[in-house]
Amino acid sequence: QVQLLESGGGSVQSGGSLRLSCVISGATYSPYCMGWFRQRPGKAREGVALIHSDDSRMFSNSVKGRVSVSHDYAKNTLYLQLNSLKPEDTAMYYCAFQSGCHVFRLSAPDFPTWGQGTQVTVSS
Repeated sequence: QVQLLESGGGSVQSGGSLRLSCVISGATYSPYCMGWFRQRPGKAREGVALIHSDDSRMFSNSVKGRVSVSHDYAKNTLYLQLNSLKPEDTAMYYCAFQSGCHVFRLSAPDFPTWGQGTQVTVSS
């Protein structure tokens, strides 16, 4: 059974950076997709970044150019580097796992396995 545990959230000022981590356990890796999603207050969960086991990546337009995603296989950890943070980036951030990944898209319903989330708060 795949389990995910996020960390690294916190409170930063506008323009700051954070690196979120997601430790993965119990996963078989090929093929797979892992994603970062966020949920802002009063909003639906939205995709932020996606990485495939073939190293393909996808980013939402709202964060493109300000984030990067990487996977350290040795540490079984997925990272999301958030830069030039804005107040509108304030949200609970979740990582998610999908084995198979037959359709490469930032769609929350495609992902059956989720972490508990880590809060990011950006002040102006």
